[in-house]
Amino acid sequence: MIHLRICSLALCALLVASPSLAQTATNLSVNAQLLVAARHGDMKAVERALAQGAVPNSRNRLGKTPLLMASEKGNVALAETMLKAGADVNLASLERVTPLMAASYGGHVVLARLLLDAGARTEPIDQMKKPAIIYAAGLGHVDVLALLLDRGVAVDAAYENDLTALMWAAGQGQTGAVKLLLQRGANPDLRDARGMTAAEIAKQASHTHVLALFEAR
Repeated sequence: MIHLRICSLALCALLVASPSLAQTATNLSVNAQLLVAARHGDMKAVERALAQGAVPNSRNRLGKTPLLMASEKGNVALAETMLKAGADVNLASLERVTPLMAASYGGHVVLARLLLDAGARTEPIDQMKKPAIIYAAGLGHVDVLALLLDRGVAVDAAYENDLTALMWAAGQGQTGAVKLLLQRGANPDLRDARGMTAAEIAKQASHTHVLALFEAR
């Protein structure tokens, strides 16, 4: 994930120390104020900006909305506020990262459930050609992975280079994710674009603990 540095440490210190610079900060457009507040998790400032007419889907120079920022950090309160204000739950950044992808990447299961309940789609892929489930599987976020499967993501869906969630979990040595996917019916005999199975990928990466799960079947 790429995070926008809204304010350098030096500048932030100056804003605190200098009333004139602080005044300049408050003179930002209301949309900019919303983005700064969201970036810092300042709920009072977020609510104030929204009350003053800030657009919920305001985006910074990387295309990140306040909802996406909340999803990256697992900030449920901010996400709830933005959704209530009418934020688009599927609006992606310039890198095509959606809030659900960000929550899945961070392992924020409560937030992921909130987004799904608000209509987040599971099928979009980012510029790395990965959907939310691949991040959950590859990073070993078992709770998020289970949630995505419960919400209808096909366990054997293949993505870039015919890689499945099981292959990603195996290749990254994520034992818990591999166990869950196998329990949910993932096919260990599927092969990627190189002709390799999940077990062979685990073996190539020297993840013997994961390989043992396949050999025990």
